[in-house]
Amino acid sequence: MTAKHSISFTVRDSEIDDMGHVNNVVYLKWVQDVAISHWYSVAEPDDLENYKWVVRRHELDYLKAAMPNDIITATTWIESLEGVSSIRMVEIKRGDTILAKAKTTWIMLDAKTGRPARVTQKMQDSFLI
Repeated sequence: MTAKHSISFTVRDSEIDDMGHVNNVVYLKWVQDVAISHWYSVAEPDDLENYKWVVRRHELDYLKAAMPNDIITATTWIESLEGVSSIRMVEIKRGDTILAKAKTTWIMLDAKTGRPARVTQKMQDSFLI
């Protein structure tokens, strides 16, 4: 198990679709936002400069709708971090109610070459507890 990382925010009017709730694409943005926030909160400055992450696969289960002005918490943790990839889990909640769950596979790239780069032991030690 790894340490969890959370961000909270309020649903904006621009995120509401014609059905009156948060558009499905917004949940995907929230998944990305919390992952990026986690990376920036834990990665060393040289890692931020030398490596970038790209998504290979998203799996997203929509369970309940987020509504205008809801206060949302997105929480992420890393399920695995090895080779060139990371599997990251995300829960999106309103209070204690889970609205969505995601499992995303990320691939680490060398920022200079754009080629896949192996996750370093130092990163594993920083992200995996």
